[in-house]
Amino acid sequence: MPERIALIALIQEAYTQGARLYKACAETGLSKRTYRRWYREGQVQADLRPTAARPEPANKLEEHERQQILSVCNQAEYASLPPSQIVPTLLDNGIYIASESSFYRVLNAHGQLNHRGRTQATVNRSKPLSYRADGPNQVWSWDITYLASTVKGQFYYLYLFEDIYSRKIVGYEVHEQENGEYAAALIQRSLLREQCFNTPLVLHSDNGAPMKSLTMKAKLEELGITASLSRPRVSNDNPFSESLFKTLKYRPQWPASGFSCLATASIARQLP
Repeated sequence: MPERIALIALIQEAYTQGARLYKACAETGLSKRTYRRWYREGQVQADLRPTAARPEPANKLEEHERQQILSVCNQAEYASLPPSQIVPTLLDNGIYIASESSFYRVLNAHGQLNHRGRTQATVNRSKPLSYRADGPNQVWSWDITYLASTVKGQFYYLYLFEDIYSRKIVGYEVHEQENGEYAAALIQRSLLREQCFNTPLVLHSDNGAPMKSLTMKAKLEELGITASLSRPRVSNDNPFSESLFKTLKYRPQWPASGFSCLATASIARQLP
């Protein structure tokens, strides 16, 4: 009520000094209809909803029914089951006490609506941070892709860093294995080549082992780069690098039979 009185006084003060009523209301975050509902017959009206008398529902559970729900849910055979499984199990035995929503409501009222079961409880995770690039050398994306060789089961690995603003390839190398040390050395050389030392840079990648290696993490901290990782179990959360890899592997110059050696896997002339 004191807040209502203060807001109405401010609106009326602005209105008497020549402001339009709907604009004065908008400055306080209210609509003109709300203002007229709050201020009637020369007085500020209180909110009567909390004190309104509401009749009890005709189908409200009796106390003995609520106690029966609690006793059933605390039995050994039902103690680890949620109401969504307890109620159907009781119905299979020809017993009906209340609906699933009533079970949930009663358990919640008595502080027993927690994780019921042997499975791991749900963990609330915050929304991941997102970054936007409005200029070069602000957000880079990197990934490692397989390069097939002429030997079945043998692959080469392309390390590639891309600026998501201009889609420029700022650094790449081909190696015979995935290793965080190769990636750490390549990111340092790429910064030197692009002349963006001591500038705020975000490096986004997926959750591969080289991306989360201690060597790579230490190098990013040394260079002052903010690491950004994809969300767990989201396969398309690194689209810039993935789309570039697809463009690369569908070019006409790409050898369909694979690369014969590491030297031929240096595909600088074929990069888009």
